[in-house]
Amino acid sequence: MLTKRIIPCLDIKDGRTVKGVNFEDLRDAGDPVELAKIYSNEGADELVFLDISATEERRKTLIDLVRKVASTINIPFTVGGGISSVEDVEILLQNGADKVSINSAAVKNPQLINDLAQKFGSQCVVVAIDAKIIDGQWIVHLIGGKVPTEWTLFDWAKEVEQRGAGEILFTSMDNDGTKNGFANEALAKLSKLVNIPIIASGGAGNIQHFIDAFSEGKADAALAASVFHFKEIEIKTLKNELKNNNIEVRI
Repeated sequence: MLTKRIIPCLDIKDGRTVKGVNFEDLRDAGDPVELAKIYSNEGADELVFLDISATEERRKTLIDLVRKVASTINIPFTVGGGISSVEDVEILLQNGADKVSINSAAVKNPQLINDLAQKFGSQCVVVAIDAKIIDGQWIVHLIGGKVPTEWTLFDWAKEVEQRGAGEILFTSMDNDGTKNGFANEALAKLSKLVNIPIIASGGAGNIQHFIDAFSEGKADAALAASVFHFKEIEIKTLKNELKNNNIEVRI
């Protein structure tokens, strides 16, 4: 059986780690290089770095910071934010990223998913999907959750899988930062619908929420930010509890 993964997320703005609620009211959460080192040492399975304002500010990802983080960790490293071309990805991979996460650019130009999968392999391509419920439908949003699209979560998930994405990082905007738990119903439906790994994101507040994301939501990995940044949950403790609940993890 494949082990479930625990993934801390560094949301970066102006070179600092930040965290908000429902994608708003951002507050400082520390130095990304220091946090990355801590998580790598504590037993995180992977690390995600999202330059959350790169797309909105129409600039590229912070390469120097990516390089510094990569040099301090020894776990798989996914980088997202402001990626819109094969060239962008080449630069990130040369500077220490193992995978890239694309979001807005993928919706605007779905062919980018095909191009990246073809050039670098599907295992390198994570498509991040930010969605929230509008009139009973999970609607995909872009530009840091600010712009609604025509896509529903489930149709877009099927599309990105067909185009060669290796993983989907699904963030429930309704759950983000609330600490009320992950969107397990949507996660379970996603997991049934596609055959690529689903990373759950948005809503982690306690250890039980992670247990539920794996057992009810059928997620392959769970991503969280503030509960790790502000030391509300320690990764080692979390993994021990998951193991106690018959969820396979790498200790």
